[in-house]
Amino acid sequence: MPEHVLEVTDIRRAYGAVRAVDGVSFTVPEGGSLGIVGESGSGKTTTARIVVGLEQADEGEVRVRGRARPRRVRGRAQHLARARDVQMVFQDPYLSLDPRISAQAVLRETLRLHFPHTDHTRRVTELLDQVGLGMRAAEALPRHLSGGQRQRIAIARALAVEPAVLVLDESVAALDVSVQAQILNLLADIREQTSIGYLFITHDLGVVRRVTDEVIVMRHGAVVESGATAEVLAAPQHPYTRLLLESVPRPGWDPERIATARRAL
Repeated sequence: MPEHVLEVTDIRRAYGAVRAVDGVSFTVPEGGSLGIVGESGSGKTTTARIVVGLEQADEGEVRVRGRARPRRVRGRAQHLARARDVQMVFQDPYLSLDPRISAQAVLRETLRLHFPHTDHTRRVTELLDQVGLGMRAAEALPRHLSGGQRQRIAIARALAVEPAVLVLDESVAALDVSVQAQILNLLADIREQTSIGYLFITHDLGVVRRVTDEVIVMRHGAVVESGATAEVLAAPQHPYTRLLLESVPRPGWDPERIATARRAL
């Protein structure tokens, strides 16, 4: 088993003259959790999409479980195999859930797609238990579920294929604070139970502080600071990281001063 479930080496992606991702490298160990932090336009979501395979890097390499991710895949079998390595949970799961079928049926459909020749009854029950959903919620249509319940289904669907890496793109940003805490606690429990690696894409430093071991800070497509989460947040070395920390509202917070400082960078 490789030491790292995810290795990203010098990936680059440009759109014309704009360098959306510019030489980004990082690793996620088995059972580890890495946060990618930055404002809109920093390149963090493009980086995540490259890891998942939704976009192609112009240069660089992504390795999962020690194997290089192919730049192009052909055929249904290769697409499914690549999807099983890395799964993604989005900010609004409602957009990715079929509104016509129950939460339970969503899981059955995913399992049937990836593992067509097995009985999925026990696995569906295991997944529902893993994300803390009872049968009443499991039999409901997505529109009858709360935001937190829908996000639990999205997480269960991602876990169904037993991925090496789970990419969470602003996955709790749309939830109430109390529900955010529940989902983050759930993710922490799952990480303890499995060897899955997490890649959190977020602008929320509170989320990063709570659920990641390591963090990288991105600005204009490049990594400006990286290290252990506790160390980076306690003693940031780069002016941009300090600005992000100072931008969090608190007593005495001065948004005009923050805006001036941002323009000066």
